[in-house]
Amino acid sequence: MDGIKFYLYPDPSRLADPQVWMDAGTQIFYSYALCLGCLTALGSYNKYNNNCYKDCVHLCFLNSGTSFVAGFAIFSVLGFMAHEQNTDISKVAESGPGLAFIAYPRAVSMMPFPQVWAVFFFIMIILLGLDSEFVGLEALITALSDLYPSFFHVGHRRKLLLLTISVLSFFIGLVMVTEGGLYIFQVFDYYACSGTTLLLFALLQSLCVGWVYGAERFYDTLEDMIGYRPLPLIKYCLKYVTPVICLGTFIFSLVKYTPLKFNNKIEYPWWGYALGWWFTLSSTLFVPLRMLYNLYITPGTLRQRVSVLCTPSEDLPLIRGEKKTLDLLTLTSTRSDLI
Repeated sequence: MDGIKFYLYPDPSRLADPQVWMDAGTQIFYSYALCLGCLTALGSYNKYNNNCYKDCVHLCFLNSGTSFVAGFAIFSVLGFMAHEQNTDISKVAESGPGLAFIAYPRAVSMMPFPQVWAVFFFIMIILLGLDSEFVGLEALITALSDLYPSFFHVGHRRKLLLLTISVLSFFIGLVMVTEGGLYIFQVFDYYACSGTTLLLFALLQSLCVGWVYGAERFYDTLEDMIGYRPLPLIKYCLKYVTPVICLGTFIFSLVKYTPLKFNNKIEYPWWGYALGWWFTLSSTLFVPLRMLYNLYITPGTLRQRVSVLCTPSEDLPLIRGEKKTLDLLTLTSTRSDLI
């Protein structure tokens, strides 16, 4: 019961720690696959009239409910481990790879029939990893193949691309299962797709959808897809709530930034931090650099360039309908003038 109490009764003093908010936000982003392209890639295979609004609501309830129930399984075992060692649960509760590969297996070894529970546990870890890998790879493959459809949609090129990325990922993963692999793994985990990077992507996406594409036009598109307009709360979240929270947390994380330490004790060398920041900037800077590149190659004045680049694509069904209506009105007006 100590583990369950530790899980259900939070410590309010930890709310002043910015790292707690960063960890919580990062977990939400990873758990829902936000700003990773996974939901976008999977949703691209749906029919246009699929009720994506209902799917999102179901996803939120199922994901949060599953995470809440899984917490009982984790902390009940950690409570058992703390009881067996006659220590406080806060000393045995770890996060990240330490929980999955050190604390939890150690707790399983203290239970009856430890070999059976260990087999079940690591089979679960393998299945969870494969499931996440499938979705992540599908997002990357879909983005690349849709970006260059004339090349990758010919023959078996898409499968060869998938094979190439899988082989490269396998060899990179081999480095992380060596004796010092956990040090490298934490650099990847902390910098490559960190909470700071995801917050910046969330800020850019919410600004693009809420202000560039337009929240009203976004609602018109949803209504055209599912047949009704969702609650207006989403509109205000896209335009105001999400950008403010993401920007505030992003600035807060930069102000309170602390260099990565292995097990919160061992500092990395300078080139380790340089490698980590290269991971962060290599994925983060692509978006603003691409925006500046498109702004540079588009002809016209600065205002005309921004107007052209902020115009929605004409291949959207709703946009095509608006264009046909506009053309019809123009044609009718022209005929009236001729008469």
